[in-house]
Amino acid sequence: MNQLTTCALTSETGLDGPDQILSTDIDTTCNADGRVRIKLDSNGSNSFMPISIPGVLTRTAKLYPNHIALVSRPDTNGKRTTYTFQEYESVIRIVAKAFLKLGLERHHSVCIMGFNSPEWFIADLAAIYAGGIATGIYITNSPEACQYCAENNRANIIVVEDEKQLQKILQIKHNLTHLKAIVQYNGIPTKKDVLSWDDLLDIGKKESEDKLLSVLKTIGVNECCIVVYTSGTVGKPKAVMVNHDNVLFSVRTLLSMLRLKEKAEIIVSYLPLSHIAAQIIDIILNIMLASTVYFADPGALKDTLINTLLVAQPTIFIGLPRIWEKIYEKMQKKAHNNGIIKTWIIEWAKTQALHYYRNKINGTNYKHWGYVFAKWLVFDKVKAVLGLNKCQIFATAAAPLNIDIKKYFLSLDMPLLEGYGMSECSGAHTITDINKYSMGGVGRTLPGLYTKLYNIDEHGDGEICMSGRHIFMGYLNAPEKIKEVKDKNGWLHSGDLGRLDSNGNLFINGRIKDLIITSGGENVTSYNIEQSILSELPYLSNAMVIGDRRKYLTVLVTLKSNMNEETGAPLDTLAPDVLKWAQSIGSSAKTVTEVINSRNTAIYEEIDKAIKRANMQAISNAQKVQKFEILPHDFSIPTGELGPTLKLKKNIVEKMYVDLIDKMYE
Repeated sequence: MNQLTTCALTSETGLDGPDQILSTDIDTTCNADGRVRIKLDSNGSNSFMPISIPGVLTRTAKLYPNHIALVSRPDTNGKRTTYTFQEYESVIRIVAKAFLKLGLERHHSVCIMGFNSPEWFIADLAAIYAGGIATGIYITNSPEACQYCAENNRANIIVVEDEKQLQKILQIKHNLTHLKAIVQYNGIPTKKDVLSWDDLLDIGKKESEDKLLSVLKTIGVNECCIVVYTSGTVGKPKAVMVNHDNVLFSVRTLLSMLRLKEKAEIIVSYLPLSHIAAQIIDIILNIMLASTVYFADPGALKDTLINTLLVAQPTIFIGLPRIWEKIYEKMQKKAHNNGIIKTWIIEWAKTQALHYYRNKINGTNYKHWGYVFAKWLVFDKVKAVLGLNKCQIFATAAAPLNIDIKKYFLSLDMPLLEGYGMSECSGAHTITDINKYSMGGVGRTLPGLYTKLYNIDEHGDGEICMSGRHIFMGYLNAPEKIKEVKDKNGWLHSGDLGRLDSNGNLFINGRIKDLIITSGGENVTSYNIEQSILSELPYLSNAMVIGDRRKYLTVLVTLKSNMNEETGAPLDTLAPDVLKWAQSIGSSAKTVTEVINSRNTAIYEEIDKAIKRANMQAISNAQKVQKFEILPHDFSIPTGELGPTLKLKKNIVEKMYVDLIDKMYE
């Protein structure tokens, strides 16, 4: 790692903001009003001069005043509301003035709960403009979880999307000691003391710029402007504090790696679970690139996403793994109806794409005639049907994506770039380099950032540690938690196990806390085994290996089933592709209950065969799975097994199915 030097551009007065660096001599803080040093080095990728979020947006609005910044999802009449960058910045200032009038104090927060929308983006940025802290709260949170977050960051204002989210806040309002106002941005509030979005705008329009300008002068790029709450799979969520430079530097390095220039045509924003860290990246990409953001509606998983893509014609599309899975499932369903000739042509074309990318990965970037012809005949048409014919960057993040699905899209000339990061590193730390593509990896370290492996074992796996200007300030009000992840040299210890290949590609092999130590003393990485089983049988949705302090390994699996589109809860009925597969192996079962109650021979035997195939890849007998059980329903947020970012709560699953687990060890 290059020698870092502290940036000398500091302000003692704090009256030259918002792009100033406020004076400090510390690197970590747990205080809302704390500030940390910014370190530069001679590396060109790490020499970007710090700038604030208001500074970036003000610059973009001046350079591209009439460029479209935001396009809302359709209203009941099918109309979309648009904002130019000039209008965008103007309404942010109006809302910031309203927040100040309502009593937003310096270093206190504005909490936002809702599905992605222009109002979400505007409220987030307005909180920062007004000298406050922008804080997203997951829409899946219970009232109690909302209370913890709002009190932890001293929320003065809470902005909710609709009546459903409002009711959560009304239940806990009496416990929120810092709360001064509640705003509902969709619909008319049913409570008199709750402001509508129009009410908020009216308040801001009546205020002069004086107070806002004076607050902006006190802002520093090295103080907290955003708090991101972790998903809290174990215990209470931690409040990750990031400053202007943390998040902007992270995105700057991402842009340099992807070679993106200003005025990227479109980014389609689709974050159905309100993945807060990804929303922040969306916002920063939007204002730094002067790009247009189209917002998909909450029904995107019911196939309305394609409609948004067809309208937006994106040049960049960032989708959660579940989005790519849904597109894959839809395309597979359509492929079943293709005739013999069409199927043959498509399979031939997919072979040409894989051949081209295999050569490219090996250093030969030559577009042979087969690939060129396949692109014209098949790939361009497939992309046009999906609304992705102008797309240059296809990306996935936030959770692992099945390798088979990555390979499928690669075969259709859509290489999915996978990123790795965490809230504590302000978003991305690695991203796939198409010239050094790796099917199983999560990319290479971004320019100006640093990666090392700690405590490397005999297999080359170690804890992934990260360093750079994107590393968070600390955990709000939790100094003891900071010491657990950030060492004295500033390295962030991720808790993830990984390895690096000769090209610098990072591979994730699970969490350290998920490392299984059998009763025989053997260390087992459950993640690799789980992924191997899922690859052997794609009709399984989840696999969770058990075996810590046990004599042998077992696994709990779930079958893919239909989902309640409104709640996201799993249904008992088998998914269409699973149903078709079940029939092909001689099973008449149509529900998960039927499979389990009858111990359906055909399905249980196929799962057993898949596990045995996966066992053949094991490096020792201790790493082979001996028994399995099918769970009565898939994992989901409503049923409690998944956190708000779709991370599996293994400790919860073990408690839920303790009797079933014990049965496998009788």
